[in-house]
Amino acid sequence: MRTFLKVSAALMTTALIACFWLRAEDQEQQTTFHVKVDMVVLSFTITDNKGKYVNGLRPKDFKVYEDDILQKPATFAEGNHAPLQVLDGGETKPLRAMSAADSKPGGPPPNPNLMDLRQDATGTNVFVLFDTSNYMYRGFVYASDAIADFIRGLDRADSVAVYTYSRNLNRAVQLNRDRITAIGGLRKAVAGDDSALYNCLLLTLRDAAKVPGRKVVIVFSNGPDNASMVAPDDVRAVAEDEGIPIYVISTSEVNNDPISASIFKRISTNTGGKSYFAKTWQKQVEAFESIREDLGNSYTVTYYPQPNPNEGFRKIRIQLTSEAMKKYKIRARPGYRPQRGF
Repeated sequence: MRTFLKVSAALMTTALIACFWLRAEDQEQQTTFHVKVDMVVLSFTITDNKGKYVNGLRPKDFKVYEDDILQKPATFAEGNHAPLQVLDGGETKPLRAMSAADSKPGGPPPNPNLMDLRQDATGTNVFVLFDTSNYMYRGFVYASDAIADFIRGLDRADSVAVYTYSRNLNRAVQLNRDRITAIGGLRKAVAGDDSALYNCLLLTLRDAAKVPGRKVVIVFSNGPDNASMVAPDDVRAVAEDEGIPIYVISTSEVNNDPISASIFKRISTNTGGKSYFAKTWQKQVEAFESIREDLGNSYTVTYYPQPNPNEGFRKIRIQLTSEAMKKYKIRARPGYRPQRGF
């Protein structure tokens, strides 16, 4: 009987210790949880009442708000020009080079006034995602020609990667500035089987997110998705959070595939891009020309978010300071979700 009582007491003591340990561990996990706040990259365009791009603005000409909290821009760039450091008062000056000490692992957070000259800061990193599924048997050559013309016409400062997709993603040409290499990889593409657009778009976004500087993804699609495992809105959320505009060129007419058309519009609008429905080769060429013009007339601002208790979706708002420009149209992503870390 004594032995039984001793064993019972020992078990109760062990259980209590385990209970307190688990509770303490839970409390410790709760207190150490935090939101990882990275530099936000925000690209946007401004057009007047006639739809013409508004150029020549400076940081003092607009304000950026995040959940109605005024943000302090770290860098500013127009078109394909190199980013400039933004000073108090909205004035700008060239960024200085980053030293070895500035980029030391485990050191202090990166200084927004510094630029790593190992990475060329000018231009845009363009990821072209070309549909080579069995929907593409018709018009394959014409689509390839339209993409090739677009690549040839990119600004010299731009880099381009060519990816193709059907059921799987093919990284045909990695990001580079050699137009001949990019077009050569494009010409090797062959039509495949089913279309897993959203799976492959997600992988493309993950690749683009690893690249510093400004980047966009251009999707050339010839049909609906019939093989993806991820939902379109999940892909859209990733693009929103990473600040990567998505442009979609669809060869299907809006009325023929209203579901895909609605998804394409939602993805492009919520990431700061555009969607085009271009059935003919001429319309596709015009769509690519519109995208190229968009890239050359956009602004890019970076900032480190001010303290904000909101761990969910944070709304971004851009306000022009001049009364004369208050009626101008601003196109940008509506916001993002901060990354969570421990």
